[in-house]
Amino acid sequence: MSKSESIEDFYKNKFDFLPDSLQKDIGHFNVFRMEDCVGEDKAPVKYSRRDFYKIALNRGHNIYHYADKSVEINGTALMFFNPLVPYKWELASGKLNDVRGYFCIFTEAFFNEKIRGNIGDLPMFAVGGKPAYILDQKQDELISSLFEKMLEEINSDYMYKYDLLRNYTTEITHFALKTEPSEVLYKHPDANSRITSVFTELLERQFPIENPGQRFTMRSAKDFAAQLSVHVNHLNRAIKETTGKTTTHYITERLLSEAMALLKHTDWNISEIGYCLGFEEPTHFNNFFKKLTNHTPSSYRIV
Repeated sequence: MSKSESIEDFYKNKFDFLPDSLQKDIGHFNVFRMEDCVGEDKAPVKYSRRDFYKIALNRGHNIYHYADKSVEINGTALMFFNPLVPYKWELASGKLNDVRGYFCIFTEAFFNEKIRGNIGDLPMFAVGGKPAYILDQKQDELISSLFEKMLEEINSDYMYKYDLLRNYTTEITHFALKTEPSEVLYKHPDANSRITSVFTELLERQFPIENPGQRFTMRSAKDFAAQLSVHVNHLNRAIKETTGKTTTHYITERLLSEAMALLKHTDWNISEIGYCLGFEEPTHFNNFFKKLTNHTPSSYRIV
């Protein structure tokens, strides 16, 4: 797994230049046709997280690797990616001329100066949220028209074009939100939900593990309770009532998913992976992994 890809890395890898707008402090936004960003001379897409948000409309037969999951989609998909979750996509056919669609990229500052709250709180950008929406032909045409408007506007001299671009992007997110049940938008109805939300955020801040020197340190319910300034029993009750899982089970599940991602997407040896996940001895990591998956880490890696 490589380090996070920055906005600067993106432009250097895809176009070998940096736009002037990167020098501004008001945030960055840009929009592209996918077919303009692929080619034999372009750097291959790596499995990593990015330091920016991305919304993509992909057509065709593609495979998405998102966190520890791989999803195969044959058709049109609207995808939302956030800076906390590593991802990559690949063509199922392997033919570059099959790449079709659009995407836009933007930094958090581009939105948060103009809207209330944090864009990362929206369900499609939240960790553990729903990143993919399958579109029918009519929906494809609607979202495509918004991307075409973005492409037209980004190249215009209109003084307020970035306000329009922000509106088009917001319209796409609202399209996705309206396809979700209303209860998804009803956040933190009680204290237990609030505690669970903050606990989840603290847990996710430790991921992804991006180099063998990084370590997962907050491993127990007591660690998180201390950070949240609540008694450990209070935290355990809140997590159990909200998710149906114990705090330890919740942490273990997330630790296991990261272990699977590292085994699948890095060439680090087993000892390095175990160590960065907080296991002092390789045998402890082996026992942990085998107990939960019935596979040793080495056998899982070659499955």
